[in-house]
Amino acid sequence: IFQRQLQQSECQNALMKKVFDTHMLFLQINQSAAALKHVFAALRLFVGKFPSAFFQGQADLCGSLCYEILKCCNHRSRSTQTEASALLYFFMRKNFEFNKQKSIVRSHLQLIKAVSQLIADAGIGGSRFQHSLAIINNFANGDKQMKNVNFPAEVKDLTKRIRTVLMATAQMKEHEKDPEMLVDLQYSLANSYASTPELRRTWLESMAKIHARNGDLSEAAMCYIHIAALIAEYLKRKGKINIFRTNYISINIIVE
Repeated sequence: IFQRQLQQSECQNALMKKVFDTHMLFLQINQSAAALKHVFAALRLFVGKFPSAFFQGQADLCGSLCYEILKCCNHRSRSTQTEASALLYFFMRKNFEFNKQKSIVRSHLQLIKAVSQLIADAGIGGSRFQHSLAIINNFANGDKQMKNVNFPAEVKDLTKRIRTVLMATAQMKEHEKDPEMLVDLQYSLANSYASTPELRRTWLESMAKIHARNGDLSEAAMCYIHIAALIAEYLKRKGKINIFRTNYISINIIVE
């Protein structure tokens, strides 16, 4: 009965949120390495039994779990780093399997968001965190069951992009008093996410704010126009908008 209640509305319900928050509490409160090992085992079981709670519907649970696991990837204990890395790899693999071996788009997006947040919250990016990223890549390279699919390549691409965000953020801090260099760095980071519109939009919005703060209103306007184009392209792919051109003028017709 309890399991059926958790599975209601495709695992998007209040009871599931309470159970999930209980699991997260064990990661948010300081624990010994021995205790964390059991918490990670419980989370693997939880994700394996209720994947739709993380990979379908709202992305809140997925984002929260990615955030807490990444914090543990920066843990001072090597054993905890390894356990956290193994759980994160398992989580990405479950995402891949849930999407019928097509992609890990959701976990990719939420992990990059979590990294960006953790840079400010916990100052991740040092040798401990880099060690965890290397462990994740080793898991992907050594997973014989995933040898003939594109999952290892997706994992490698994700860890590469995480490193790009970490390096770019470090450079931004160095040039925070040089607005032109800061915008150039953000523009490069935005371009690196050409295939991920939501993240690209985030960095374009940040660029627009810097331009507006410096009085460069035309440059800020161009950023917002670019964002509008990304949204229009997304709506077109979803069949929500039709776009056609006449006399060099784009005309948009909302379908719904």
